[in-house]
Formats: sequence, C-alpha cells, structure tokens
Amino acid sequence: MIGGDAIRGYVDLMVLSLLRTGPSYAYELAQRISAVTGDDYAIKQTTLYSAVKRLETSALVSSYADVSPSGKPRTYYQITDAGREHLQLKVTEWHHTKSVVDRFTEGVEP
Repeated sequence: MIGGDAIRGYVDLMVLSLLRTGPSYAYELAQRISAVTGDDYAIKQTTLYSAVKRLETSALVSSYADVSPSGKPRTYYQITDAGREHLQLKVTEWHHTKSVVDRFTEGVEP
C-alpha cells in the first residue's frame, strides 16, 4: 500500500484527472479513486475534501449544488479551463519526475 506521504503531492492531479471526464461529488470521487487504485491506496476523506477545497480556492475547479441520482443533495465539483491547463502542466511534470526517479531506482548510471 502507498503511504499518504508518498502520494500527497499527487492527490490534486488525481482529482483533476477524474473531473476532466465530468462533474462529480466528493464521495463519488473517493469511490472512483478506490476503484482505480484498488488496495494500493486508500484516500482519507479529509485528504479528499482538503484537495477539492484547495482546487476550488485556486479556481481550478468550481462547485455547484445538485441532487445525486440517489436523491441526496450534493456539492458537485467540475474542472475549469484553468484546471485543464493546470492538469496538463502537472501531467507533464509527473512524467519528468517519474523519469528522474526511475533513473535512480533502476540503477541507471550517468
């Protein structure tokens, strides 16, 4: 299982990636993260709520009130144009970061 410290900087990227396919509410996002990561990572509700609030404060997502398919009132989050641009930059950054770390973990000599 991946620890929270190891993935902390990538929660925003995960949330934005999920929201690029359409609006979602926090519980649904948590379920989708669990479905994608399986037993490798379990997101805490506080971590997820902090992430969506941080993204909203940064204008990378917006929120609106609506009713879920089950009939419960929910706050939905959707990615903004600025969020899409930010996501693209973060994905590029991730690929560069992974490449650098891979050089060490795979034992590649300079």
